[in-house]
Amino acid sequence: MSSDRPEWAPADAGDEFASRVMKGVEAAHDGMTFAPSKGPQGQNRPSPRRRKLDVNDYVKGVLSGDRTLLSRAITLVESNASAHFEQGQEVLHALLPHTGNSVRVGITGVPGAGKSTFIEALGTWLCRQGKKVAVLAVDPSSTLSKGSILGDKTRMENLSREPNAFIRPSPSGGTLGGLNRKSRETLLLCEAAGYEVILVETVGVGQSETTVRSMVDFFLLLALTGAGDELQGIKKGVMELADAIVVNKADGANVTRAEATRVDYDRILHYLRPATEGWVTRAYTCSALTNVGIPEIWEVVERFMETIRASGLFKERRKQQLLSWVYGMVEDHLLRSFYNAPAILQKAPELEEKVIRGELSATQATRELLMLYDSSAQ
Repeated sequence: MSSDRPEWAPADAGDEFASRVMKGVEAAHDGMTFAPSKGPQGQNRPSPRRRKLDVNDYVKGVLSGDRTLLSRAITLVESNASAHFEQGQEVLHALLPHTGNSVRVGITGVPGAGKSTFIEALGTWLCRQGKKVAVLAVDPSSTLSKGSILGDKTRMENLSREPNAFIRPSPSGGTLGGLNRKSRETLLLCEAAGYEVILVETVGVGQSETTVRSMVDFFLLLALTGAGDELQGIKKGVMELADAIVVNKADGANVTRAEATRVDYDRILHYLRPATEGWVTRAYTCSALTNVGIPEIWEVVERFMETIRASGLFKERRKQQLLSWVYGMVEDHLLRSFYNAPAILQKAPELEEKVIRGELSATQATRELLMLYDSSAQ
């Protein structure tokens, strides 16, 4: 009897006999290693473990457009572990010459304006025009658990099926607006992977829009119909940051109201200073549900990019984005350094109690904390 048959198999059984022991593949290696894990009865069984990648692996994978390796590279730079930081920075440094070639579009809006639906409609349309589109959907993290809601994993189903699309929900970690060093580095990795359009969805919490403005080329404010009430929910400062205002949900019986809202916004924009020199901010209508107006919105973005490239503002804005990134990281570092300083950790609870009891003013407590930090830093 052949060695690949069980002992109880009939001696005259041919290939039609179902119970055979197939010969295993020797020395197989596909980049996976195996570590023992426990089976149902407690026995050891192999389980897959991802091979540890070096800098060259990450760089080659990202440049080749491998979405799995791009995801792993983003996870690397998002990691708070000090062991990952240096490797992540090496990967970024190697990829920097391949960045900066995308159109960066920031998208914000009042709650209920349909940001995700709009992004899916625009992203899907762009993919079908042959463009590679990356969506950075920054989700708000829980202020209690620091965990991310990551709702975008259950949205944008049509866009996620496009082979030229890449969607990356990223937890904000409690950072206002969710846009910090990690988001900027994720954007660069997507550019290096060949994505021509980067769509950044904000969480829409007010001051976050200023941070978004500092990392994108074109800033779009999504609005709803019925300008009277909705305008009260949009701060003048946010409107002054916008390069276009788009009134969404202009479909069905809502078309007339959407047009009236567009006219209202245009009237207001006439009195505001344009966000970009040499460009007149206007209001438009669209329906992310029916795709009406979506191609026209992208035409606006293309005209905008032509305008700022011709004027030299594109290069200047990119320079300012880099400097904003540098000093943003300085601020993050100083905050972490301050709150993690042993002297602050030791003294802060006592000073907090004195402030609460009225024994110390807030200004005095601040001065004492800063003096403690300065002395410990020397």
